[in-house]
Amino acid sequence: MTAMQPVTIHSRDNALLKDLRRLSQDSTAYRKQGRVWVEGDHLCSAALARGQRPAIAVFSESFWPLAPAEYAQAATKNVVIADALWQDISGLESPARMGFVLPLPAQQELDAQSPTVVLDRLQDAGNVGSILRSASAFGFTQIAALKGTAALWSPKVLRAGMGAHFALRLVEGLDAQDIDRLRVPLLATSSHQGDWLHRAQLPWPCGWIMGHEGQGVSPDLQRRASRHIRITQPGGEESLNVGAAAAICLHASAAARADGA
Repeated sequence: MTAMQPVTIHSRDNALLKDLRRLSQDSTAYRKQGRVWVEGDHLCSAALARGQRPAIAVFSESFWPLAPAEYAQAATKNVVIADALWQDISGLESPARMGFVLPLPAQQELDAQSPTVVLDRLQDAGNVGSILRSASAFGFTQIAALKGTAALWSPKVLRAGMGAHFALRLVEGLDAQDIDRLRVPLLATSSHQGDWLHRAQLPWPCGWIMGHEGQGVSPDLQRRASRHIRITQPGGEESLNVGAAAAICLHASAAARADGA
């Protein structure tokens, strides 16, 4: 297979360039366009490794002659953008010089039995992406994001997720009652009540509920939890960043699963 001859863009008024600009700068533009912009070698490589195939591969003009075959031959359409215009679509301080336009995966239903991380109105994109990365690393396969959570396919969440998106079932825009579809035990993180994580017998599969950065887990979801879990903090801090707490909790589940195997 040889690389498709590219379409070259030299005008800021080009329609595709405008669409890419929106995808890279507007956190919810992917919902309107039905496609996702992933920028840089790492994300593009992760997408290909998980069987994703881009609709369009995009390259800066100076990088196109140097593009590895795995990228140049990945899509049915290649687009080359003048270097002077690349900054218009790049969300990185040091532009990566290439990216993919991927079809937005169709919204899926919650899988009742999957090990799940429930995101309760988490607003920081870095936290959300970090949790997706931890979920994938520790064997959780589903993310259930309630309304008010940062858009899962936004550029900042994609960058923080480091490719984890392509290994997970992502379901967003949920209400608290939608979580009732899950048939796994729900564990709610807490800073002041419940079992100590290091002493708890953790079920598998399970669902971990990670709450809003300031307010914690909502009362509606706390009532749905079968258990509350807290993390010992001998240093005396009032609470942990939710991304750090999630990594600790999800690793504990993975370790307990390994010990019981």
